[in-house]
Amino acid sequence: MVDTKDNEQQNNSEESGVEKDPLTEAMSETEEEQATEAAEDADVSEDEAAADSPWGEGGPEAEIAELKDKLLRTLADNENTIRRAKREREDTAKYAAANFARDMLTVADNLQRALDATPEGLGDGDDQSKSFLEGIELTGRELLSVLERHGIQRISPMGEKFNHDQHEALFEVPTADAAPGTVMQVLEDGFMIHDRLLRAAKVGVSKAIDSPDEGEGHNVDTTA
Repeated sequence: MVDTKDNEQQNNSEESGVEKDPLTEAMSETEEEQATEAAEDADVSEDEAAADSPWGEGGPEAEIAELKDKLLRTLADNENTIRRAKREREDTAKYAAANFARDMLTVADNLQRALDATPEGLGDGDDQSKSFLEGIELTGRELLSVLERHGIQRISPMGEKFNHDQHEALFEVPTADAAPGTVMQVLEDGFMIHDRLLRAAKVGVSKAIDSPDEGEGHNVDTTA
């Protein structure tokens, strides 16, 4: 019995004292290093793949959304450019004759002055005088008709309320026969070309007759 116990103790001591094989330990360390390097290589490959991706950091969905936004902005800018060019073409067509028409207004003014300067009895005189007078009148009417066909309208505001946008007040007329600010006299007709003012009408405007205690409280503001 004693021998058996001694043998067991000897075997246990031998097992506990056995050292690990150096070759096995070296192989284990090599495997661990290879596994670590493989993991690091995988991380680097993923990073390189993300950097080389054509979609950017946000992926394809973000890239598509950005491209869609740029497309919509470009289409909107193009539409605005087309509308602006169309409006400019229309304005050019509508107002191209403005300078020429403004010069022609002096002709209309001179014809009207000729009619205003005609003696009252000239129309009742001989046939030659009547024909001369009628010729001036017809010429004036035809000129205004031609201007109207090109969108030019005459402004003759006699008796109307003074309009800062279309009238130019040259003087005021104290009177009790009309409300303050009424056009009492038209010295020169105005003209519009479509919706723009070609020339303001030169007018005289009524104002209230001042009483001694009122001063100038009823003066009309004729500044544009």
